Amino acid sequence: MFGEGMALVEETADYLDGDGREESRGLNRVGSLAYATESMRLTTRLMQLASWLLLQRAVGEGEMTVEQANLEKSKVKLSGPSTATTGAAWDSLPETLRQLISRSLRLQARIRRLEAVKAPGEDGANNPVARQIGAIERAFDIAAK
Repeated sequence: MFGEGMALVEETADYLDGDGREESRGLNRVGSLAYATESMRLTTRLMQLASWLLLQRAVGEGEMTVEQANLEKSKVKLSGPSTATTGAAWDSLPETLRQLISRSLRLQARIRRLEAVKAPGEDGANNPVARQIGAIERAFDIAAK
């Protein structure tokens, strides 16, 4: 998941700085406004997801404790502004941007599901550390030690 997320960040940056810039010039007024809005939402969403992924990797590699990561994670917003994937504004966006947005939304949904998962044997309400350890193990397929 980490590699996928970071590749999506890089691919999006390349697109927005290159082909996306060219494609946006040919849009009508509705499309131009939608492009500006959605590219900003996409960038914000990806930066939050990348932050979450980096925290998980730091814990997995022993660079941070779960407690430290949980403190930092409170700064990460996984439920940022959503994107309407239907309607005239969506239809006016270039296909590549729509694909990037859709992929980012799927990654966001996967990460949010991981955040909501309870550790085995826990009720989830009283032990956030155990919940997080379980989520990390499942995210990175680490065997419990």
